[in-house]
Formats: sequence, C-alpha cells, structure tokens
Amino acid sequence: MENTAWVLDKLAEMYPEAKPELNFTNPYETLIAALLSAQATDRQVNVVTEKLFAAYPNARALAAADVADVEEMIRSIGLYHNKARNAVAACQILMTKHNGEVPQTIDELTRLPGVGRKVANVVLANAYGVPAFAVDTHVHRVSGRIGLASSKNPLQTERQLCEKIPPELWNETHLRLIYLGRRVCRAIKPSCAACPLAAECAYANNKQSL
Repeated sequence: MENTAWVLDKLAEMYPEAKPELNFTNPYETLIAALLSAQATDRQVNVVTEKLFAAYPNARALAAADVADVEEMIRSIGLYHNKARNAVAACQILMTKHNGEVPQTIDELTRLPGVGRKVANVVLANAYGVPAFAVDTHVHRVSGRIGLASSKNPLQTERQLCEKIPPELWNETHLRLIYLGRRVCRAIKPSCAACPLAAECAYANNKQSL
C-alpha cells in the first residue's frame, strides 16, 4: 500500500477518538504505567496501578518504597520482579537528578531503568504532547501489514513511519494503529474481511506474509 494519506484518512474514519487505554493523570503515572506495560495487557496494568498510585502518589513516595512491597502490589503482571525494581530505581533517579520531575527528552528518559524508546515515546506523546511514535508489537505488526513500514526492526519501523507521516499526526496515528491491531488486525486470525483497509492491503490480499 503506497497511499499513506489514504491510509491515514481511513484510520481517522475508523477511530476518530482513539485514546490511550492505560490509565494515568500526570507524567509520573504515565511513566510508571508505560514501564509496567511490557508483556502485560493495559487492563492488567490498570488494575495494579490503581492500587500502586494510591499507595505511592508521586515519584518521591515510590523512590522510598521497599521493592518487595511494590513486587507484591504488581505481582499479577508479567516480569513483576524486574518492573518493581526498575520503577523504584527510576523514581530514585527522578528525585536525585530531576527534582522529582519526569524528563521531557528521549535521551534523558531512556537513561532511566526499564525505559526504552517505546516507553519514552509513550511518555513524550501522552504526558507532554510532544510528537513521538511509540512502536509496540501492534504498531510494528500492523504498519508492516498495511504497508506503512517494511522493516523487521522496531527502531527502523519507527523511522519509516516518521518519514512518511507528518509529525503533527504521529501521536494520533500511533493510537489508531494500536486500536486497529487490537480490534481488527490481530496477530492471529486478523479480521481482514471487516477491515476498511483490506482492499489496498497486501497482507489481506495474500501478497505478503508477516
């Protein structure tokens, strides 16, 4: 599929009000929720962060937490040992190096424990409104299938998407691709017959296999 503008228009028609499905209200909560989301569903993360943020409402509180207590609170999600350790360590760095505030650059964010480009881009886009393209498994899969990207590497996929799509559309397009990946273009048994993009989609027309 070569017509990027057509794809973006279709996505906008399908999901005009796409929004994050993680629950957060400020940059600290955005950072921690995104950090916890690896290999876990947003629904699972929302369950644990409701309790976590009540107990530790800011970076100062979580920085002083006992890692074992945080582990117990988030143990229902995957990789909870590492996530608890990283969350506490990240907040300690926020307190010592950033006056308790979440940084607003990708370089500073990715220096925090457990924070890679995807998490950093989620924070920039959702906490600060900075144009950023977070490439998770859904965005990577869907963008490849519908022809917006052609890389097996998430970083290269991010670069390809950013080259094709105007910066002012990055944040909303990222969310719309996630919606498409979760609701229609699933990893197993995608609903191509129900997808408005299918007519121009190489994957739907069996021209490629991902």
